[in-house]
Parts: sequence; C-alpha cells; structure tokens
Amino acid sequence: MNPMWRTLQARHVDAGSCNGCEQELTHLSNRVYDFQHLGLDIVASPRQADTLIVTGPVNDTMYLALHTVWEAVPSPKWLVAIGDCAAGCGVFQSAYASHGGVAKALRTPDVVVKGCPPEPRQILDALNQLRHKASGN
Repeated sequence: MNPMWRTLQARHVDAGSCNGCEQELTHLSNRVYDFQHLGLDIVASPRQADTLIVTGPVNDTMYLALHTVWEAVPSPKWLVAIGDCAAGCGVFQSAYASHGGVAKALRTPDVVVKGCPPEPRQILDALNQLRHKASGN
C-alpha cells in the first residue's frame, strides 16, 4: 500500500464538552467534507485506532475513561485535541470538576485545533496533516 494513501483511524472521546465540537466533527462525515473519502475514519474501538481525538476540558467523570481509552490504542499512536476546552484554554478550564485540557490530564497532544468550536475545515485540515505526518510524508 502506498503510504501516501494511509488511512487515519481515529477514536473520539468527549471528555465533558458542551457538544459544539462534536457537532463540527460530525459535519466531516457529510457530503460536503466526506472525510472517509479523504482517508480519515472514526472507529468504534480504541483497539482499531491509531489516533485519539479528544473534545472537552476533561472532567472528573471522564478522566479515568480517557486514560483507559488512551492505553487501549496500540502504538504508534497520536493524540488530537479539538476545541479550546481540549486545548486547555476554553471557558470551562476553571470549573471545579475540570482537569484542564488534554495536556494536563493525559499528555501534550500531537495536534491542537483551537476554536470554540473550530470550523469543520480547520479540523479536516489538521487531521489531514496528521495523516500525512503519520504516513511519513
């Protein structure tokens, strides 16, 4: 298989967001963006993934679940923070049940897409850049 055509298999975890970023992420599957045609896919199991996409500020309820999913993703693996909350600069950062962004709760993400929420094109461009990076191009 030509590495230029490598498919990025991503598992998404909503770590306590307001669902704005999830709506924009969902738009990537419509006929305008058609992210599967571009070599990106959201998978059901972290064991099938090579990328973990996180949205939300990582609240108390999702802290352990996020770690469990991250450990289940086989290496090599990449971490993507989508939205200001996951990036560590959103409106929920100082909430009593918030652990801050992904960098505080897990590790520094490989890709950060800022915005509240970011537009689908921004998300798609960032994931596509990661796909090329992952394939060695």
